[in-house]
Amino acid sequence: MSTTVETVTGEGRVAEQRPPFATAGVAAVVVVAAAGLLASIGRYGFFGDELYFVAAGRRLTVSYADQGPLLPTLARLMDLLAPNSLVAQRLPAVLVTLAAIALSAAIARELGGSRTAQVLTAVGYAVSPFLLPQGTQLSTNAIDTALWVLIGWLLVRWVRTRRDDLLLWAGVVTAVDMQVKWLVPFLWLAIALGVLLFGPRELLRRPALWWGAAIVAITMLPSLFWQARHGWPQLGMGAQVAAEQEMIGGRLTFVPLALLVAGGLGLALVVCGFLGVFRLESLRPYRFLAVVPVVLLVVFAATDARPYYLVGAYPMVMAAGAVWWTRRPARWRTIVAGVVALASAATVVVSLPLKPDSAIEPAADEEQAALAMSVYAKFGWPELAAATATAYRSLPEPERAHAVVIADSYWQASALDFYRTGNALPEVFSPNRGFGYFGTPPDSATTVVWVGGDGAEPRRQCAAVSPLGRADARLGFPGITRDVTIWRCADPVQPWSRAWPNMLRLG
Repeated sequence: MSTTVETVTGEGRVAEQRPPFATAGVAAVVVVAAAGLLASIGRYGFFGDELYFVAAGRRLTVSYADQGPLLPTLARLMDLLAPNSLVAQRLPAVLVTLAAIALSAAIARELGGSRTAQVLTAVGYAVSPFLLPQGTQLSTNAIDTALWVLIGWLLVRWVRTRRDDLLLWAGVVTAVDMQVKWLVPFLWLAIALGVLLFGPRELLRRPALWWGAAIVAITMLPSLFWQARHGWPQLGMGAQVAAEQEMIGGRLTFVPLALLVAGGLGLALVVCGFLGVFRLESLRPYRFLAVVPVVLLVVFAATDARPYYLVGAYPMVMAAGAVWWTRRPARWRTIVAGVVALASAATVVVSLPLKPDSAIEPAADEEQAALAMSVYAKFGWPELAAATATAYRSLPEPERAHAVVIADSYWQASALDFYRTGNALPEVFSPNRGFGYFGTPPDSATTVVWVGGDGAEPRRQCAAVSPLGRADARLGFPGITRDVTIWRCADPVQPWSRAWPNMLRLG
């Protein structure tokens, strides 16, 4: 049955029929998506960033050099509930991804979409080769995307109902998202530009919106104080991301990749969404939605950001596209949507980490590994820890008593920290990324087992440097877990407490 609600229009409040929620259809999509995610999350090993989240979670603070505290807090919680469990670490990503699928359908309902439109939106989300597979591992983007979808639902619902408590909740969600990464202000900037162009401009005059902004500002104070004390390292991440993007084509590939991550059906629905908000009378109050992904595309392309940063804005427009596509039912439309959905689903199956280890070929070089990072960055961590332990034990006993481990990469350091107890390793440090802020090697460390790199940094820091061991995993990431030299770095040229601040680097 339809639900009677009151919607504010320029002429006052009028009653309208809101379509019922497509509970069974959306639930079916969520169940199938859950089956795919749950079949995937136990495969391979920890992704490098997941190990870093665990390491950061064991050193909880109000902020980090490269992220907010929410992901480390989640990692710590799961680590306490199920120590060292790969599946447990990934469950939060699975849950928020499934919730985002249902929320995308709820946005279609708020836009007046039928059951068919709601299910089509949910399917569009579930068959994206990025939106669904990102739920197979804990990542900042998996959480950030889901929170963007929630903000989209609250905003669309406010446009329909003018209930100001929704804007306050949108502020609360934004405050939570700022504890993940600092991208959501770009979403609000795009929304503001869209509202200024097409309305409803009343949104920007609502006190509840600015009370929500005040909540964001207040909750950010501890993080901002931490960043100020440490020289604002999180702002420096933009240059590092830009450098990493250059490895996969930079701005030349940004737009194609940003569109491809939506998937076949998702991209088709986004295009339909652009048409729908201008051609369908009931969607005209939501024309600002068409501006949001365009602004984000331009801003992120201009700043050399990662192409998937804007995917959280897609579901709002996809929902509008599904409403427009299904408003005039026709058999040919159903057939087209079904064919595109099946083709997209096949792409998702390929994107999920379901292939057995034996069927994966080693990366030819670092560039190929970077393009398939979600695969190769999950292999070789136990082998790296074992090789480091062997190198450490090869040191003479007097040296071992005053030795520590320094890893060239924060991924390597996080893995060695994770496997430290089982391999009887000494304390682990790294000057790379956020790990560099976890602590400084003691000045009493006269010998270092230096993991990774070409030896240039150890030679700058120590008077005596020589190869001590080697780590090499068949499917490892070149330079990280494959073809890795382990160095003996002895007789530091200056105390670590003095050298460390100059060694810190985000790249």
